[in-house]
Amino acid sequence: MTSLSTLLEQQSVIVCVGAGGVGKTTTAAALALEAARLGRRVCVVTIDPARRLSDAMGFDPDRAIGNTPQQIDVEATGELWAVMLDTSTTFDALIRTYAPSDDQAQRILTNDFYRNIADSMSGAHEYMAMEKLYELHNDERFDLVVVDTPPTSNAIDFLEAPDRITSFLDHRLYKVLVTPSGGLAKVVNFAAQGFLRTVARIVSASVVDDAIEFFATFDGMEEGFRGRAVAVHDLLVADDTAFVLVTVPRNDTIDDAAAFIETLAEADIAVDAIVVNRVHPSFGADRLDGLSDGPLAPFITVLHESQAVAAGQDTVLASLTEELPAGAVVRIPFLDADVHDLNGLASLAQWLTPKGTP
Repeated sequence: MTSLSTLLEQQSVIVCVGAGGVGKTTTAAALALEAARLGRRVCVVTIDPARRLSDAMGFDPDRAIGNTPQQIDVEATGELWAVMLDTSTTFDALIRTYAPSDDQAQRILTNDFYRNIADSMSGAHEYMAMEKLYELHNDERFDLVVVDTPPTSNAIDFLEAPDRITSFLDHRLYKVLVTPSGGLAKVVNFAAQGFLRTVARIVSASVVDDAIEFFATFDGMEEGFRGRAVAVHDLLVADDTAFVLVTVPRNDTIDDAAAFIETLAEADIAVDAIVVNRVHPSFGADRLDGLSDGPLAPFITVLHESQAVAAGQDTVLASLTEELPAGAVVRIPFLDADVHDLNGLASLAQWLTPKGTP
């Protein structure tokens, strides 16, 4: 049985996945806090564009977490840092890294077509999340990175981003678009430009020109992107990367979690632990026998109903835990208050680690 404490002590990457609204961000932040208390230098990064990580840590809007690692002041033998992905800024940094020259990088960064890709293209956010994870993992300041992914469907996009970028770079149309001018290559490239100019009937001709210029300028950078994508794929399936599935005991969410486990398995990725938030307490039905009469009867009825809910949750969870016979399953009850500051994260961390469970 793999405990969360063991994962926090031994892994270099912990990826928290799950549906939206199950407490994934607060769980990731609490795990990172506990890792820092265990003496590790940990950075928690949120890929979700919402500012839930800042909210969970109790930051006011003026102190929102940004794209650069920010150290959090906590009482710990280790260190706690936090990052919120900024897609455009991360993309710009990647262009500067792989451009053969500063001049080529500047021409790409000022290209309108590139700016649209960096700011809004479908898939760009997930690909840049992959890049940010790789960057933080190789940052000597940190020995553990905890990743808070977007809801399940977007998390799958994140996991598939390395394969998608390599497929794109291998695509015949891409190779035609970046073919350098000269000789036969010029003819092929001219044909590609003709195809794109046909699109100008639908969109502005300037948009097409910017696209042609972008792909031409991108020539020579693909191997850098390809190598990074392969490296990130290897990181995701590495032995020192762990996946923690966060869920709540509802039929729809459990079904979603089970399907996600199967999707991960198809990618040769195993879930190492499951955190079940908002679990209804179980009081033990045998202790209520013979107490259904008298002045306490209304209260006993409520307890019976509560026990029935708890039993139903156990049945729902059984189907999910069977998918993970060798992993830790940690159940978190309804807490007294919402987690909205570091003290709340510390209280949640007590439930997440066996030695700290009340």
